[in-house]
Amino acid sequence: MAAPTLIGLDIGTTALKAVLMRADGERLASSVRPYPTQRPAPGHAEQHPADWWNAAVAALEEFAATHDLAALAAIGLSSQVNTHVFVDGTGAALMPAITWQDGRAAEAACGLDARVSEADKLRWFGAPIPIDASHALARIVHVAKEAPGLFARTRHVLAPRDYVLFHLTGELAADPISAVGLVDARGYVGALLDLVPHAAELLPPLQPFTSVAGQVRAGLPCAGTPVVLGTMDAWCGMFGTGVVRNGEAMYQSGTSEIPGIVSSIVNPTPGVITFPPVEGITLHAAPTQSGGAALAWVAQMFAISPAATCEAAAAIAPSDAVPLFLPHLQGERAPLWDAASRGVFARIDPRAGQPEMARAVLEGVAFSARLAFEALEISAGLRPAVVHIGGGGSRSDLWCQIRADVLGYELKRVAVPDVAAVGAAILAGLGVGLATSLADSVDRLVRFDRVFTPDLALKPYYDAKFEKYIALYHALKAFNAGY
Repeated sequence: MAAPTLIGLDIGTTALKAVLMRADGERLASSVRPYPTQRPAPGHAEQHPADWWNAAVAALEEFAATHDLAALAAIGLSSQVNTHVFVDGTGAALMPAITWQDGRAAEAACGLDARVSEADKLRWFGAPIPIDASHALARIVHVAKEAPGLFARTRHVLAPRDYVLFHLTGELAADPISAVGLVDARGYVGALLDLVPHAAELLPPLQPFTSVAGQVRAGLPCAGTPVVLGTMDAWCGMFGTGVVRNGEAMYQSGTSEIPGIVSSIVNPTPGVITFPPVEGITLHAAPTQSGGAALAWVAQMFAISPAATCEAAAAIAPSDAVPLFLPHLQGERAPLWDAASRGVFARIDPRAGQPEMARAVLEGVAFSARLAFEALEISAGLRPAVVHIGGGGSRSDLWCQIRADVLGYELKRVAVPDVAAVGAAILAGLGVGLATSLADSVDRLVRFDRVFTPDLALKPYYDAKFEKYIALYHALKAFNAGY
């Protein structure tokens, strides 16, 4: 009898990533299907939900055409969050999806945030999490105001995972983790949803992330296969980096950087998202706004690939010829939550060429992660000695080494970069009973390929430059706010 197999689908920011794995952890195949983000106006960042759906179907068709899926046990789902699509009763998108990078609802967010006290946030979420432009309720208020006719036809407001699930199975569901900023330990926060008319009826019902939400509909590839709900990319990615136990830490590097620490200690800390405990896991997370996005931007400016940009940076050593880069190309999320901040190169002199500018970007992203980890250490009440790293941005050895040097942590890199897709496959196996526990499933399915140790000789260089990074942000704050 063939060994059971699992599929994980992650609807990411730049592409759908899919992985086909055996239940013992051997990767059989993977697929990456990119789709574009449109920016029709300043501060806007949109995607077409049909691109997510077409990519998901194409990935399943590819696996079905190239592998025997007779032993396929389940499909698990994951996606970017704080991306929202407004749909009618049939699940058809009424407008392009508003992605997590989009800031158009900033005014609505400020109005809502002013109506919620810090005490309420601490009681509901365990931390003073701000209501920002990416919050579901801010998006609902904005669309209701700016497009009342469209809003009147809206029946559901869905995350990308929810949208794909609905079209894959015909079922509507969300999980408590993905509904970040909307739930407490008991479910949706009624007092919060009551601030926005119709919000409670627009959001999907909640289910545990290991629940079987439905089966693939007839006529689709893998028809009849159980579909396990899964959860947001940060949590699936956490499992995909091998992090599940108290005291363990992760660093997911994709379009943005997502640092996180699992700790039962909770010290409410501004800028940090502390999730309610799930399966005995309390995750402290600090997602930044730009990681791989900054590298992709500078690579486009150079008219070369991101990999070639990293190669250019590798040609030089750290020095004062490398400018200081603030990677706030579209504002910053954790721990600053400053939508007005913008990117800048500082301290450029005639020595700065392509290698120096490229290295500045890699260092700047690492500094943003250090700022996030410093807040996380306070929130979680511990400093990790080892951090598991994964995601597309972890494929560069140079960038991993720069991060290790900047952070002062040993970085342990996973072998399969598409960590959220792997995490979705892990939850799929758990949901259909192929593992006895989440920790057991993580231990069996996650493998590592390299460890990066900090170069202590570079500590003075990076410590001094990090202080200047913080000073640069504060020096420009009033300037950026005035634009």
